[in-house]
Amino acid sequence: MLPCPASERGTRNSERGVRSATVDPCPSTLDPDRGLATPAAVEADRGLPYVFLNLAMTADGKIATANRAITSFGSRRDLQELFALRATADAVMSGARTVDGEAVDLGPGPARFRRLRLRHGLAEHHLRVIVSGSGSVDPAARIFQRRLSPIIVLAAARVSERRLNRLRDLADDVFVCGEREIDLPQALRWLHQHWNVKRLLCEGGGQLDEALFRAQVVRRIHLTICPFVFGGRVAPTVADGTGFLTLARATACRLTSLRRLGDELFLVYDVLPSSH
Repeated sequence: MLPCPASERGTRNSERGVRSATVDPCPSTLDPDRGLATPAAVEADRGLPYVFLNLAMTADGKIATANRAITSFGSRRDLQELFALRATADAVMSGARTVDGEAVDLGPGPARFRRLRLRHGLAEHHLRVIVSGSGSVDPAARIFQRRLSPIIVLAAARVSERRLNRLRDLADDVFVCGEREIDLPQALRWLHQHWNVKRLLCEGGGQLDEALFRAQVVRRIHLTICPFVFGGRVAPTVADGTGFLTLARATACRLTSLRRLGDELFLVYDVLPSSH
């Protein structure tokens, strides 16, 4: 269940060490010749999309400065890998705070990444999903100025009818689920059933990430560690929200690949099945 939005982006891919890989975040899901037992197919059996996160953080675990004045700090390579991951997704999702506070449109990027999508048998443009428990999305946000592909808003039932009507004017579809907080598993099932979303990429921010971990729907994490230290007690991290109070309840991961490019580390973690 999800409170409100988040801040944006922490981001990127992985590798070197445990096993060397390329930009492709999940080869078996993209190659139809490798059979049906792909991660996305397994999730489809549960009625859920395959959910993977793309995050970038500083060396001290922050995704923005305390005043949120700096939220983008990855290299050009990090940005290219962001677009490469988007090129494998049916939908890209972000919290409303990210969409409101930054010049992002959640689009597919340069033409070569749109061609990559087509080669993978995907639509040229992915769906774009905004998560806002309170329905407080800025109508002037850049994402609404660029009608690249359908925009979907997920909101909670506590949102006023006036705000819902405004959202319906802005977005192509609005789905309300959960009372005070968004029921994320229900929302993801709806995306899968009504919009045929098989692979869902989430790009933050911290509250949304933590809510997805709490809902136990995340299957893979692409994490870039960038060579900066922001500090700040209230600076957002990759997973804010209420958090886990014991190690036993924390989300456990297995490092599947690691790569160093310049001063950045690109990591990929698979999320281990929960025992609770």
